[in-house]
Amino acid sequence: MRDLGWEVGGAAWLWRRQLWAWEEEMLGECRNLLSNIVLQPNVADQWVWRHDPGGCYTVQGAYNLITSREFQDTEATSDLIWHKQVPLKVSVLALRLLRNRLQDSHLFLSCPMFAPLWSLIRTWVGISSADQFLLQDHFIQFTHSSGGSRARRSFMQLLWLCSI
Repeated sequence: MRDLGWEVGGAAWLWRRQLWAWEEEMLGECRNLLSNIVLQPNVADQWVWRHDPGGCYTVQGAYNLITSREFQDTEATSDLIWHKQVPLKVSVLALRLLRNRLQDSHLFLSCPMFAPLWSLIRTWVGISSADQFLLQDHFIQFTHSSGGSRARRSFMQLLWLCSI
């Protein structure tokens, strides 16, 4: 891509078809991520463990990473948003929402127009739970609130994703 030119307007960004609006947004995010990367052709590549300040991998560092609450929440929600009966763009929206990649993500729980929807849905499906202030906590609690079978959890996932 560097050889084709990955700056805005470079040949690396030419597509076979017109991109959808959500793809344009993702492309913008990709460009932002790449904008600070400087390739140095005369410097050897090296492996760096991002989760340690020194860049070195240790078993203890890996253990601390996988046992931390943040990692578990991210992994749990990432696995749950991909549902075979939900369009990909809905799952991508949910992923961006749960990773705080949307500008107004707080509106999904605290907006006076949207927040009451969750109470109505809980009443409709016959579950009771407290409202969460963090979207990840809300998603996990909502999808697991009915307990029971895998089919029931799948239905709750589907319901949450469709509501978003």
